[in-house]
Amino acid sequence: MHKILIVEDDRNIREGLEILLKSEGYETATAADGEEALRIVNTGLEACATLVLLDIMMPKKNGFDVCRELRAKHPDLPVIFLTAKGEEIDKVLAFGFGADDYIVKPFGNRELLARVAAVLRRSAANIFANTATARADEHFKIGADVVDARRFTLTAPDGNVAPLTEKEVRLLAYFNANPGVVLRREKLLDEVWGVSYSGGTRTLDQHISQLRKKLSNPALIETVHWAGYKLRVES
Repeated sequence: MHKILIVEDDRNIREGLEILLKSEGYETATAADGEEALRIVNTGLEACATLVLLDIMMPKKNGFDVCRELRAKHPDLPVIFLTAKGEEIDKVLAFGFGADDYIVKPFGNRELLARVAAVLRRSAANIFANTATARADEHFKIGADVVDARRFTLTAPDGNVAPLTEKEVRLLAYFNANPGVVLRREKLLDEVWGVSYSGGTRTLDQHISQLRKKLSNPALIETVHWAGYKLRVES
């Protein structure tokens, strides 16, 4: 039984989502602001919660801050943003904080249920199963940087440590396993997001953009136009 935490300050939307999800057989819990959501998760809900629906514009603590704190303590807990903020920069920020999906209000019930089901399918298996991360050592190098696949960190030669999301670790592990190989966008989506992923390639492009900002040498991940990406092999 999946339990979904609904984090939404608008009471009508919160109660409507609860009714909709319960009608589909999901268990639910609710929070009216970001601080309440973190209290719920950090007192044990993560043991049974399988997904968080998270508004961005909330009192006390906004959705971006909540997502960042969730990722730091519970990196495997899927998060879907529900927001009226539909600008591209907001979507880029959301995925940068580790969101698994992003739905713009107003949305249809069928769309919401389909996206929830898709994210739950992708997260059902162990995050390392059937991916390059499962075959990767706990530590591996991308250029001069060191990836810790268990702690979700990227350490630069100067000692600076950047946090990584689950998807970023998977991407780096798959690039590491295929140096110099042109990896098509569809292949990367299958390997990292799962074969059931039904979204567009824009999500992948946004994750690559965020990864480049964290690498000491952003040019290591090279765009191959009309095809995909490859990890440049340094001489």
